[in-house]
Amino acid sequence: RFLDSYHADLPHLTMQLFKTLRPGAEGLAAPSSTAHLRSPHYVQRCRMASHASSSSPSPSSSDYNQADVDSELRQRVVRAAKLPNQAESLFNPADTAEAFISRVPVAEAPTKSVSDLDYLTELLAIQQSEGPKNIGFFGTRNMGVTHQKLVEILSYAYASTGNHIYTSGATGTNAAVIKGALRANVPDKLTVILPQSRAKQPYESQELLQQVQNVVAMPENDELSLLEASRICNRKIIASVQQVICFAFHDSRLLLETCHEAKDSKKIVTLFYLD
Repeated sequence: RFLDSYHADLPHLTMQLFKTLRPGAEGLAAPSSTAHLRSPHYVQRCRMASHASSSSPSPSSSDYNQADVDSELRQRVVRAAKLPNQAESLFNPADTAEAFISRVPVAEAPTKSVSDLDYLTELLAIQQSEGPKNIGFFGTRNMGVTHQKLVEILSYAYASTGNHIYTSGATGTNAAVIKGALRANVPDKLTVILPQSRAKQPYESQELLQQVQNVVAMPENDELSLLEASRICNRKIIASVQQVICFAFHDSRLLLETCHEAKDSKKIVTLFYLD
């Protein structure tokens, strides 16, 4: 019963077995390795200890035969000594390469959904294309002068390299995008889509819009709130572009919603947080 688990210390368990079967074998020294358990000298010592203890009265000594005990001990020790270790269980030097590979578990590669494959295909096509792209700019009205200068330079660089810029007509980010695209002196590369009619736009925006060649107004949204009209406007811009660049704060709910919709539409989204 003490040798049922072969992962424990075999010499110690062997001694425990002798103590249980033959009382009086406490004087038997445990070997330092399992190799001693198979040596004739050690087996002889086991027999001598067993004969010495047979003279002492024990209620269970008559139930065991000395030859059976010795035979069972040797068989169990030999079987335990032949157990493979972890390395041997994985790699046997006698195995061929094919036999070893067949035992190695192979993890199955996760399958991508059709939508992910479509997105990766579109992304790869956009990155590999050397031609210009349609880029939509979104951003908050509450933008400092330094940030507006950076956005203006970015818009100028994109328009100068042949990309088509789409944006709206609000102050702040949109105004900086319009100024940068106008500096590039490519009026056909800038399209401004308004959420409502021109008359609904702020005075600063109307003055700047007079310099824009392509202005798309939506007077049918004049009866809507500015939030709902802006949401419709942003969706129209998303439908016209391949890439979206957005400047927002973490609490800019409409802009973050626009970025999520752009991602759902498989657009490339670059989101800059101003806070």
